[in-house]
Amino acid sequence: MAHDDSVAPAVAAPVVPIPSLERISSVDVLRGCALLGILLLNITAFGLPGAAFSDPTIAGGATGANLAWWLIGQIVFEGKMRTIFSMLFGAGVVLLTSRAERSGGAAGIADIYYRRTIWLIVFGLLHAYFIWSGDILYGYGVAGLFLFPFRKRPAAFLIAAGLLVLAVGVPKSILEGRRLDGLRVKARQADEAASAGKPLTDEQREAQGDWRETLKEMKPTPAQVQAEIDDHRAGYRTLFLRRMDEVSEGQSRGFYRFGFFDVAGMMLLGMGLLKLGLFSAARPYRVYGSMAALGYAIGVPINWYIAQRDAAHGFDPAQMFFGWSGYDLGRLSVALGHIGLVMIVCKARLLRGFTSRLAAVGQMALSNYLLTSLLCTALFEGYGFGLFARLQRAQLLYVVVPVWLVQLGASPIWLRRFRFGPMEWVWRSLTHWRLQPMRLAHGRPASAEPAAAAGATQV
Repeated sequence: MAHDDSVAPAVAAPVVPIPSLERISSVDVLRGCALLGILLLNITAFGLPGAAFSDPTIAGGATGANLAWWLIGQIVFEGKMRTIFSMLFGAGVVLLTSRAERSGGAAGIADIYYRRTIWLIVFGLLHAYFIWSGDILYGYGVAGLFLFPFRKRPAAFLIAAGLLVLAVGVPKSILEGRRLDGLRVKARQADEAASAGKPLTDEQREAQGDWRETLKEMKPTPAQVQAEIDDHRAGYRTLFLRRMDEVSEGQSRGFYRFGFFDVAGMMLLGMGLLKLGLFSAARPYRVYGSMAALGYAIGVPINWYIAQRDAAHGFDPAQMFFGWSGYDLGRLSVALGHIGLVMIVCKARLLRGFTSRLAAVGQMALSNYLLTSLLCTALFEGYGFGLFARLQRAQLLYVVVPVWLVQLGASPIWLRRFRFGPMEWVWRSLTHWRLQPMRLAHGRPASAEPAAAAGATQV
């Protein structure tokens, strides 16, 4: 993107690191919770074949503790922590741009914002192709390109817009379920015709191929599962070639069919909820208590029903899409419940030692997100310790906890010495195209405690 030197003085304000007392530290605590919570589900994607994420019968065990953990994950965590993370990205757009405009940098904030967003897309591409195909940075960057014009819209508009974008997923899920049902019928008819020795039409061959691809992705055969396991236990080159296929689909057709609406809708909601003051821990306890109570009362039964329905239908691809028509309502409700609980903890200044560590994790969200990928791929992939598909679903939690401890321990230590996380520093330096100051002159201010600060936050 071309840079106009004439606006350089106006752009200077956003370059200045945000002082600790200017941060809404409850946002950092919440972001830290979301980042750590995402690993509770992503660990399945790191350690087991892809289809096992939604279907526990594929791999990892579907009885006892393994089934119980799958059910708990579906009800309480799956999609919910990602929802919070997406909301906070949207909230960060408002915080970043409003702070710059208050500081006199309004003339160049669009330039800065779009450069930041484009670099995030670059990070996402590099992460997805070279480290892990389950990347979210690319999707956040693409959705972020559309958020800037909405930054000054009122909360009611943003919330309505976010809900409307999310609502697109309901008919899309139903239509996809119907499409798969019809595709299955056509494929079976083609199989019967072939068995009877009848020549197949091009449409019948296409139906057979499309249905086989659907089953390969969502209901793979044991041989296909083993082939995926073998790829992950092989060397880096084999994995890279596999990732190329997965990422090219996931960041193109797959993303724009469903993922874009998921991410953009939640980001718009986050922008609106920030403007209502719900992320600042400043609203009355009854507001956050109501969020928690109503969120869980609505979301838990919906999520339980979807999980039970999927299991009752044998995790049939078409039926899973029909059930997922209620997915967004369930995950959004539980996510709001989680937010309410975290805000109560921040507002009451409970667990201050622990929340300060969570806030540090949240301040270094990009660095910690990428660190998670590096640690987990090193543990599970063949070029590392090769643990892929060697642990059952519940046993994967034995990996989650040590990763959490590393991040909770290292993040505060890093931020006592440096202004930003390492990747946050790289991101800022690339955005402004000059090296940013990194080291703190006299250490981290002692007054920068969670739930005590107000103002803008680093995003």
